[in-house]
Amino acid sequence: MNLHLSGKRVLVTGATKGIGLACAQSFAAEGARIVLAGRDAASLQQAAEKMADENRVQTEVVVGDLAEPGAAQRLAAQVGAVDILVNNAGAVPGGGLEQVDEARWRAGWELKVYGFINLARCYYPRMRDAGSGVIANIIGMAGASPRPDYICGAAANAALIAFTRALGGQAPDHGVRVFGVNPSRTRTDRVVALARQKAQVRFNDPERWEETLTGLPFHRLMEPSEVADLVVFGCSPRAGYLSGTVIDLDGGEQYAGR
Repeated sequence: MNLHLSGKRVLVTGATKGIGLACAQSFAAEGARIVLAGRDAASLQQAAEKMADENRVQTEVVVGDLAEPGAAQRLAAQVGAVDILVNNAGAVPGGGLEQVDEARWRAGWELKVYGFINLARCYYPRMRDAGSGVIANIIGMAGASPRPDYICGAAANAALIAFTRALGGQAPDHGVRVFGVNPSRTRTDRVVALARQKAQVRFNDPERWEETLTGLPFHRLMEPSEVADLVVFGCSPRAGYLSGTVIDLDGGEQYAGR
């Protein structure tokens, strides 16, 4: 299936690993021109060179920390116009209310909640004025199925779900689309880190992290490429009526009583 993404310029944040890197790779495979944004310059360059070699597409890198004041504006000024923005960068701490102090809570929200919102502030008006563009927010199932042991992330994701629906409801008036994806547990470094944290709390042994990953649909973690393929399709003209929607990509887990 031709997704008609060849030549489109795509900015992906948090693009050095996990879902962000998988999204960049999937867009590159469709012939899109990729801008990788993240905090690790060496990892960004390595990913960009690999994608350029494999797909023969233009690939750029931008280094920065979206949690810093003014970072979104600086990034947008450096990158310039894009056809598609994929908001993915985020590192919200795990733990219950008493385990996540105010400083860690605010730091997590600066990167993910305000990072997503501030980049949308930069790019949505440009897309609106141009009459086209797509913003995809990779959020997370904790916003739809909140858990007390990930309360900071659940609240952050719930806010971004509402933000995506509100902006995505207005966007089609200007030829723009805004949608979101809520991945459930995916095979990423972050999921393993959170599982290790839970194992420390539950068993006093982080090495027992796999025991915390129970009730998985299809008896496995989701792969980053599975999230990426949905995001890429959603950003393509093939999904041209998709806006204001946040897709729960959880293998039906929320309805299975797991």
